Amino acid sequence: MVLTTTNLAAGESLPCTFASRYVRTSLPRFQLPDCSIPKEAAYQIINDELMLDGNPRLNLASFVTTWMEPECDRLIMSAINKNYVDMDEYPVTTELQNRCVNIIAHLFNAPIGEDETAIGVGTVGSSEAIMLAGLAFKRKWQNRRQAEGKPYDKPNIVTGANVQVCWEKFARYFEVELKEVKLREGFYVMDPEKAVEMVDENTICVAAILGSTLTGEFEDVKLLNDLLAEKNKQTGWATPIHVDAASGGFIAPFLYPELEWDFRLPLVKSINASGHKYGLVYAGVGWVVWRSKEDLPEELIFHINYLGADQPTFTLNFSKGSSHIIAQYYQFIRLGYEGYKNIMENCVENARILKEGIESTGRFDIVSKDSGVPLVAFKLKDSSQHTVFEISDSLRRFGWIVPAYTMPPDAEHVAVLRVVIREDFSRSLAERLVADINKVLLEIEALPSRIAKIAAVTSEISGNDGTVPKKSVDEVQKEVITFWNRLVEKKKTNGVC
Repeated sequence: MVLTTTNLAAGESLPCTFASRYVRTSLPRFQLPDCSIPKEAAYQIINDELMLDGNPRLNLASFVTTWMEPECDRLIMSAINKNYVDMDEYPVTTELQNRCVNIIAHLFNAPIGEDETAIGVGTVGSSEAIMLAGLAFKRKWQNRRQAEGKPYDKPNIVTGANVQVCWEKFARYFEVELKEVKLREGFYVMDPEKAVEMVDENTICVAAILGSTLTGEFEDVKLLNDLLAEKNKQTGWATPIHVDAASGGFIAPFLYPELEWDFRLPLVKSINASGHKYGLVYAGVGWVVWRSKEDLPEELIFHINYLGADQPTFTLNFSKGSSHIIAQYYQFIRLGYEGYKNIMENCVENARILKEGIESTGRFDIVSKDSGVPLVAFKLKDSSQHTVFEISDSLRRFGWIVPAYTMPPDAEHVAVLRVVIREDFSRSLAERLVADINKVLLEIEALPSRIAKIAAVTSEISGNDGTVPKKSVDEVQKEVITFWNRLVEKKKTNGVC
């Protein structure tokens, strides 16, 4: 690395605006450089590389908020150096978190008296929230089994195969069996009847999803509660429900207030929600609330005093920033019920516009539902020549990041595209996306079929005449999906998580 400066006079140097004026060779990537460099150079080098990232506003794969008001941005920056865990030093921030927990608990109809405080905590996204809720269920189940003199070494959770990967992480990290209800074509959420059939005496909870990542659909928590209550009555068990409302927790109360999915149902003992999704805060902040104090075992709560006062804590991590908690409180008091309702209604309307535009191409079937999280999931009517993976790849040339993926078991042969509608996705962007999808369709249809090429490569020659056996559309589609999955695996970087 060579650094250069130009001296104009004694004590004076040429002000430089571009890092290339300083750095003439590559910086080391995986080791500390030997020497320091000017702050302007460090900034420009990093800024230049970051220009190659995608535009967050055009990342339609993500549910995560990508825009907040400038006033909130200023609050975030003013608190960027506050470590939230130091509650004695930052009591106002602690109070704001407690207010947020209570606001959310009331939003989810928790049975809280006028003089009672809600039980909950802010987390680093819904992943940590789910870990904490899962640990509470596991400990409650273990304590009950121990008291009954029964084995408590084989806990399980019943979910749908459409759960987010954080549930798989919880199961693997904390040694809990994950029993998944398989999906089927045309039905991409957990079937409550099948879920209850899978419940046994070792089930610590049934996890329902309010807003499936795959299609945005809300699972029928009310039916699950009724069926599970009947089974508990017959067996003498006390199997509870957790609602993973990461995506739908800040949608349902405003768009579907009559829908019973929350603490109005007696078996729902805890709920998580992502503040950084439709809570309208930057990544990453999540929340988990419990029905009552009895649903959170006291032995999971730690009390520390080495930061100045007794501080109860129930988190997986210790240190974390205060900015996002403050940002969440800003959104709550800034928007209120009316503001959140207006934003969610606008998202639904833009989803409707996009859906109609996609349907107008005549090439796609809509997989998502009209109610639920505002997103549009769609598949090709005819995927015998080209695939949704090709469309996803081609849309990146226009700046759009639209994910293509296959459904979980037993619907793996269904491949879809999905567009998440966030607050910052306007009607004009929806119309532009439809126009670009039409351009991509015209382009790929003018190209030779990759499916035919893949099928030819993967097919086995049979018989003495050298002919290729004829395969069904489903068989060819499965071969193509396998090919694309392998291609994706090859692109993954090894070594660094």
